[in-house]
Amino acid sequence: MTVKIGFVGTGGIANHHMRNLAEIPEAEMVAFCDIAEEKALSAATTYGGKAYTNYADMYAEEALDAVYICVPPFAHQQQELAAIERDIAIFVEKPVATTMALAKKIEAALLAKNLVSAVGYHWRYMDTTERAIKQLGAQPVGLALGSWMGGMPEVAWWRVLGQSGGQIVEQTTHIFDLARHLLGEIESVHATARTGLMHDVENYDVHDASITNLRFKSGIIASITSACMLSAGNQVGLDLYQRDQVVRLAHRTLTIDSAEASEVFELGNNPTRAEDRTFLLAVQSGDASAIRCDYSEAVKTLEVTLAATQSAIEERIITL
Repeated sequence: MTVKIGFVGTGGIANHHMRNLAEIPEAEMVAFCDIAEEKALSAATTYGGKAYTNYADMYAEEALDAVYICVPPFAHQQQELAAIERDIAIFVEKPVATTMALAKKIEAALLAKNLVSAVGYHWRYMDTTERAIKQLGAQPVGLALGSWMGGMPEVAWWRVLGQSGGQIVEQTTHIFDLARHLLGEIESVHATARTGLMHDVENYDVHDASITNLRFKSGIIASITSACMLSAGNQVGLDLYQRDQVVRLAHRTLTIDSAEASEVFELGNNPTRAEDRTFLLAVQSGDASAIRCDYSEAVKTLEVTLAATQSAIEERIITL
């Protein structure tokens, strides 16, 4: 039995999922919704199915098993709640909201219905992440250093704090989530940030750069750096320091440094396809145990990133 899938939002990240779903036998894309009708029509023409400009109409007219909600952070309103009300499983692209109030409301609705959910933190599905977990073993991690340093995404909403939540919430969230996945829960956050370097960009009020210090409940400490003002020298990843080795996870590689040698392993799988297929199999079976980031997990990451942004603005330590 195939899983009948609808999309709310048919932009860049949605199309990334569509390309992967087109190669997964369990997937049947049947409906596409976007406020820009031409985008919905393009997706429907490419993959088959019907185009909509109103998600409520799509939910009412289609017999969906699952829906992918791929909208900008500020655009999360009733899309998830309306799907849950109709017992439709949801896959939500990160970040799941810009406020904890909305995220908690959606989480409660999901839990009440015991519906399958997943969120697009694809770093959890990289085979290099799996290898890193095995490599870390039982030896304690002393500290971790993470980063998402690069240029500014070109979409207009990204540079508006009230719409994107800022770089920590919208982009570096992948590194915060990876740190949680590998190191456990965080007990306190302290961030500092600066602006003033992007004065030539209109309608811009996010931080140019920030440094967030984390203390985990286990005692591990970490520092995660964000920057969106770079034109060169991009750096994205998480380095974990143990007494006898450093485990370095990047977009395409895993590097293991020790006193004896340095080994590099290339990413060997398509993590987005892996998370998509895991979600679909869970929808088919009702068993969500293989999903590595469900909605509740993503809410915990959102709490950390919102706290980090608040800490930078208010210049104080925040205890979670």
